[in-house]
This record gives sequence, C-alpha cells and structure tokens, in this order.
Amino acid sequence: MMRALLVAIGFLTRVPVPAHAYDDARAKASSLAWYPLVGLLIGLLLGALAWLLRDTPALLSAGLLAAAWVAVTGALHLDGLADSADAWIGGMGDREKTLAIMKDPRSGPAGVVALVLVLLLKFAALASLGPAPWAALLLAPVLARAGLTALFLTTPYVRSSGLGTALTDAPRYACGLALALTTAGCVLFGGRGLLSFVLAAAVFGLWRQACLNRLGGCTGDTAGALAEMVEVAVLVGLAVR
Repeated sequence: MMRALLVAIGFLTRVPVPAHAYDDARAKASSLAWYPLVGLLIGLLLGALAWLLRDTPALLSAGLLAAAWVAVTGALHLDGLADSADAWIGGMGDREKTLAIMKDPRSGPAGVVALVLVLLLKFAALASLGPAPWAALLLAPVLARAGLTALFLTTPYVRSSGLGTALTDAPRYACGLALALTTAGCVLFGGRGLLSFVLAAAVFGLWRQACLNRLGGCTGDTAGALAEMVEVAVLVGLAVR
C-alpha cells in the first residue's frame, strides 16, 4: 500500500521517492487510487506557501503560487495539455494523425497558446481569490487528480504502451473508494465544494466524450490536459463565485 502511494507521489510530483518503488507492477496499478490524496498533499503545500505569502501583494503572491504549482508537479500535466492542443487542431478529426502528433516532442503554436492561456487564467484566478485562497488551493488539485482516477477507471487506454498502460489494471474498489471520499470532502466545503465538484464533473464529462469521439479512449496526454482544465475551471469558478 505504501509503495503504491510512493509511486503516485513520484509520478505526480517532483518529490523524490526510492527508485525501487517503481519495480512493483502491482504498486504501479494501485497507485491510481492514491491520486486524489497526492492532490491533497499538493494543495497543502500550496496552502502553506499561501499562508507564508499572506502579507505579500496579491499579484506577486499569485505569481509565486503559480510558479510553485508548476515546480512541484514538474509541469507534467502542462506537457499533456500542450500535446493535446496541438494534436486536436493538427489532427483535423483524424484519429491516427491526432495520436501521431501527440507523440511529437515538439510544441506547435496551439500548444504554446494553450499553455499561456492556462497559466494566465490560473494566475488571474489566484490573484482574484484574496489573501485566503485555502479552499481553492485544496479543491483544485484534489479534483484534478480525482479526475485522472475516474478517467482511467472508466475510459479505454488507446496506446499499446505508455505511462498509462499500468493503470489499466488499477483496483476498481480502491479507486471507487478514493472517488467517494473526494466527493465527501467536497461536501464538507459547503457551497464552494459543491460548485467545484460540479465544474470538475462538467469538464470531465465533456473532455471524456471528446476523447471517445476522436480517439475511442484516452492517452496520457489527454489525461494531463484534463487535470489542467479541471484546475483552471475550479480556480476560475471560485474566483468569480
């Protein structure tokens, strides 16, 4: 169980974990159930930083929080977002062409624009949340990673190999329990939690259907794009609430 948690931490963050944790195929599959908890750990780190920056001007605080967010995750999901944006536009509706573009390590104009817009929206939302953005900083990363759990649990993985291959054998009961606990946690946040849950669910449903229509399933890149879109939706939704 602890090895699966270490795998999840090592994959979703830049926190170093023992290399031997990745040798267990069962731990890799079981790590999917721990994704929401890793999101919570990310949120707690960001919340602690926000507390340290509570007397810092709002724009500077937002910029530092956004930079820390990228640093702690290693821009993993931003890479998936950029690849998905390039592939969705360049693929022109063709499945094989879309998948081929996603494998290209280079970023095209669509990917760059997507990155700029997402980071800009995160920065603007964080600057608009005020000096105590605790709820947003917890809910956004948790729901984004819960979305990944739900995606791999319910959607075919279309690559024959890749980072998401091992997750297709994830324990369904443990993953379902993690999603149920995430939902209960949102309820505890009251109106903000419910709004965040609805926004995350809407983004999840729309993007999952788009992936099914175009690809017949998901890839690691589309999963990364989902995480980024959920985070943006929650942050912006809570900022304008």
